[in-house]
Amino acid sequence: MSAYGGRRTGAERDAATVEIGYALFSAAFAAAVLFGAVAGPALLFDLPGLLSEVLLRLGTVVAPVVFAARVISVLVRFRGSAQPSQPGRTNPDS
Repeated sequence: MSAYGGRRTGAERDAATVEIGYALFSAAFAAAVLFGAVAGPALLFDLPGLLSEVLLRLGTVVAPVVFAARVISVLVRFRGSAQPSQPGRTNPDS
């Protein structure tokens, strides 16, 4: 993204689109795995009623929180990363 508020190039728009897709996909995967780990035993095994209910509710509360946290962390990290103007070249002062 342009550091001075100018228009974004096609490559910058493509990079943002790919990063958003990655954020959503990885967040959905993480939330599904976490839900399966927490609520899975309640769905697979015949557990006592209260324990089964607690695991299901805990899974349905924690999974969206993990989803949102993952999306936010990926997009904030992407926004804060500065891309070099000439990839593969170093600064002459370094």
